[in-house]
Amino acid sequence: MLKFTSTPNAPAAIGPYSQAVEVNGLLFASGQVPLMPGTGEVVGTTIEEQTERVCQNIKGILEANGLTFENVVKTTCFLADINDFGAFNEVYGKYFVSKPARSCVAVKSIPKGLLCEVEIIADMNK
Repeated sequence: MLKFTSTPNAPAAIGPYSQAVEVNGLLFASGQVPLMPGTGEVVGTTIEEQTERVCQNIKGILEANGLTFENVVKTTCFLADINDFGAFNEVYGKYFVSKPARSCVAVKSIPKGLLCEVEIIADMNK
């Protein structure tokens, strides 16, 4: 049975998708971007500011499911500019201290001209 996450502590879905879906003990969270929950406004103009907001949005989804960053087993990270890799890692590393598996790629663009997006998979039983 699928369980869908809907929390005010992360941006509402702006399309036909859910913030996160739990199935078979795993939580699959949709990509989080640097939007302020409740307003949908873009937060920050630098990669550091935007990564911080993305991680706070992920935290909101995790907490809504009784989880922490320690439960995250895999992330996929999308950067608008691979030259932001180091600065992105500085902020990312403050949150993902358990060092889950990760893919990090540069993409042509992210909606709204944003600089980064991160999706996660978390173990609900960890």
